[in-house]
Amino acid sequence: MAGEFDSIVRAIEDQDTNIGDIPVPDTYRAATLHRADEQMFAGRPSHDKDPRESIHIEQVATPELAAGEALIAVMASSINYNTVWSSIFEPVSTFGFLDRYARTNPDAQRHNLDYHVIGSDAAGVVLRTGPGVHTWKPGDRVVAHCLSVELESPLGHDDTMLDPEQRIWGFETNFGGLAQLAVVKANQLLPKPEHLTWEEAASPGLVNSTAYRQLVSRNGGAMKQGDVVLIWGASGGLGSYATQYALNGGAIPVCVVSSEQKAEVVRSMGAELIIDRSAEGYRFWKDENTQDPKEWQRLGKKIRELTGGDDVDIVFEHPGRETFGASVYVTRKGGTIVTCASTSGFMHEYDNRYLWMNLKRIVGSHFANYREAHEANRLIAKGMIHPTLSKVLPLEETGQAALEVHRNMHQGKVGVLCLSPAEGLGVTDHELRASVADKLDRFRNS
Repeated sequence: MAGEFDSIVRAIEDQDTNIGDIPVPDTYRAATLHRADEQMFAGRPSHDKDPRESIHIEQVATPELAAGEALIAVMASSINYNTVWSSIFEPVSTFGFLDRYARTNPDAQRHNLDYHVIGSDAAGVVLRTGPGVHTWKPGDRVVAHCLSVELESPLGHDDTMLDPEQRIWGFETNFGGLAQLAVVKANQLLPKPEHLTWEEAASPGLVNSTAYRQLVSRNGGAMKQGDVVLIWGASGGLGSYATQYALNGGAIPVCVVSSEQKAEVVRSMGAELIIDRSAEGYRFWKDENTQDPKEWQRLGKKIRELTGGDDVDIVFEHPGRETFGASVYVTRKGGTIVTCASTSGFMHEYDNRYLWMNLKRIVGSHFANYREAHEANRLIAKGMIHPTLSKVLPLEETGQAALEVHRNMHQGKVGVLCLSPAEGLGVTDHELRASVADKLDRFRNS
């Protein structure tokens, strides 16, 4: 931790209400990508692209705040799959996002730099607010959701995800959360869950809100009690929240994992119907260009064996190319496939006969609007949904953390300590923590 931030960290630990009087350093340490490195992985297969080569940890200038913005001291952050995409410059370089953003308004021009501070999660404390911010003040303990919108168009006022200037902070904007400081729009801020540590509070933001919209919200799957929900990657950073929402909402999750160790993770959450796709040997593709419908049928049969004859009402689909054909096939007549991310590939292929002739729906889902992010965070704050944290690394090892997500070496989220000097700090509601401690321990996987 840089010495110039010592007084800020001490004030945060002491809950000093005068933190706004402490000078903010002119520079801060951040995980960055460099525009000059955009072609460094050209010709390499995706799996071989190594975030440790592209992510730099360096001092960058503290930006000026625009109207409606806040500067937060980031105690902890975490790795999302968009961090991986950014770091391997795939499917496109995120510097293109910064270029386009800069053309939209004068304040956005600050984001168009030769470096990109990445990261779409943060837990920390407000240090400064820009003009027009009245809800938040220096000293407030907060988490940041990653929806950045301008809200100058009427198209975004029913659902802010439909705003034509909607972006994902730290991915399509600069000054993200994998750093000692971060700049956010004030309407990205939510109260930090008081029973969680900094690293726990930083881990749910993007994935928890994404899972809420994708599965629970009427904008996604509109899950109801009794629905059979097929959840791919059920122990991972996204799937682990979908599993919790299904269980808490009275649905019947069928959890797909890739190892017995990951099966134990979802059992610890209370799931009972589990498919270990590695042990079962599912191979949905015969080769790079040909899928195997017999494997879809085998998966459907396995699901019916587990559920007592029921097919799937909702598929929580995020692997993409590798699994999408199977997802469409196993969904019941009139059922729904809700899709995001496509971590195994964006070009999906499926047999449309099983979709149109059986009246199934494919719904695209992307992060969450402000209300959905609020509802998702509220459930965390009440101790009803719990962070699933695999491990925690220091800011200096952000490249390693991103590599572990890229290579699927993790369960749950991989956290990153930014200003927090150690794990386990930041809890202010010890009573609530004690009441859910057993679940927090079960969901914390190392």
